Amino acid sequence: MNVCVIPARGGSKRIPRKNIKKFNGKPIIAYSIEAALKSNLFERVIVSTDDEEIKRIAESYGAEVPYIRPIELSGDLSGTIPVIQHAIEWLEHRNFKLSNICCLYATAPFVNIKTLKKSYEMFKNHNSSYCFGVASFSFPIQRAVRIAKSGRINMFQPENFLKRSQDLEDAYHDAGQFCWGRVSAFKENEFVFSECSIPYVIPRHLVQDIDTNEDWIRAELMHQLLNTKGELYD
Repeated sequence: MNVCVIPARGGSKRIPRKNIKKFNGKPIIAYSIEAALKSNLFERVIVSTDDEEIKRIAESYGAEVPYIRPIELSGDLSGTIPVIQHAIEWLEHRNFKLSNICCLYATAPFVNIKTLKKSYEMFKNHNSSYCFGVASFSFPIQRAVRIAKSGRINMFQPENFLKRSQDLEDAYHDAGQFCWGRVSAFKENEFVFSECSIPYVIPRHLVQDIDTNEDWIRAELMHQLLNTKGELYD
């Protein structure tokens, strides 16, 4: 059995009520729920939340909310892995035979059915514990700079200042959309950002982290344009 778990706590700070804030006309969590349901990859699509309003909205878009997440897993410092472990424990306690879990984030309006299906095929065909979406950095991280307490600039890696961009190794970051994982990997706390994982590379124009109001505005504009071009839901 493949199960999709969408973590969605109610107490987001930087963008209040982030997981159900309207994004181009509907709660942002709705995009993740709809992509999961329409992919036909999952026997169950579960939203893990501590919040009654999120529960109501998630159920209205077709997700299951069979339990309310414990308060100890709902604070600012609560990690994703313990939330997934709690979902696995809840399901196994009720004798559900689990194969794989897909953690799908509630604020991932750019995730689409094609991405979920292709990443699942990649995950199935490799002997790996996890498969998650990544995107490349648009600028070489080897030439990144910091602003010191003095207000002056210095480089993290000054030895790379004179190197051409094309001679520097490409670097990637978590796209913040999904992570496929074997149940055993989640249960055993295998580290996701390690050699036990394989990456599914997502084009940069289909990735936008949403942590601030500025991010939100940018993401909505990107989403509108991508919708117009038909690149999101094919």
